[in-house]
Amino acid sequence: MNWWQPHNFEKKRENLQKRADIIKSVRRFFDDHGFTEVQTPALQLMATPDTHIYAFETEGFGLHTSPEIAMKKLLVAGADNIYQICPVYRKNESTPLHSPEFTMLEWYRTEADYTAMMKDCDALLSLLGFQAPCERITVAHAFEKYANLSSSCGLTAGSLAECAAHNNIRTIETDTFEDIFHAIMAEKIEPHLGQGAPTILYDYPACMAALARKKPDDPRYAERFELYINGIELANAFSELTDPSEQKSRLRADLKLKKELYGQDIPLDEDFIKALEYGMPESAGCALGLDRLIMLACGASSIDEILWTGKI
Repeated sequence: MNWWQPHNFEKKRENLQKRADIIKSVRRFFDDHGFTEVQTPALQLMATPDTHIYAFETEGFGLHTSPEIAMKKLLVAGADNIYQICPVYRKNESTPLHSPEFTMLEWYRTEADYTAMMKDCDALLSLLGFQAPCERITVAHAFEKYANLSSSCGLTAGSLAECAAHNNIRTIETDTFEDIFHAIMAEKIEPHLGQGAPTILYDYPACMAALARKKPDDPRYAERFELYINGIELANAFSELTDPSEQKSRLRADLKLKKELYGQDIPLDEDFIKALEYGMPESAGCALGLDRLIMLACGASSIDEILWTGKI
């Protein structure tokens, strides 16, 4: 049965109306809080700096997987608090929680850190009818609470391997720190997050936050958080890394690994590095998957149920 046939469209119509209402409310929220809405190009030289996200590539450019790099250039140019609601594109993503094209809400505050993003998430979720404020738990505490990893061991390759074995999570010799981290997260931790109330999981290992600032008092971790509701990850936020030398080094390492693992040869955006050298203000940013948020608000089981174009 196909949703576009008249007798199947009524529920879809309700979801699409709620989608429109939520997007209007999101715009009103940011407009009322002094943000300026911007629109940056979808075609980017460095379409994705993330090692494990695939971009759709064209000749010399790629479709952005996030408007992040372009929006940060605007901060350097003098923009203050900005937001954007736009389609983004990620190759090889098609599940009930993933679509190759989806809608992202991304916003930035200058002279702020990731705690300001946490407060924004609290306020936005409350406005949209979700329980707030969010529960807050560090990554290290979550591994201790849900995967029995002793806090005294820290999040190291060795401690994670032992944790995986203790929890009967299969690993292989070639698994990296991130592979084991995500395996434990998926099986033992994420199902508990955001149950009863939204959860902010914060302070990720520094190696898993290429664009985030390290914590001044503990550089093993980065000032990054993810937002969860009902075990579903909705948002990724951090205090921005503004040091051009460190940023260039991190990006080069990630892009090199991306080519080795997946064969995607994404060039470094030298203009972005030049912008950082010119001077990016201390700031924080957050990217939130609007389709997933709307799906949860509608009680839908798949984001396809809240998109204007569905699978036929």
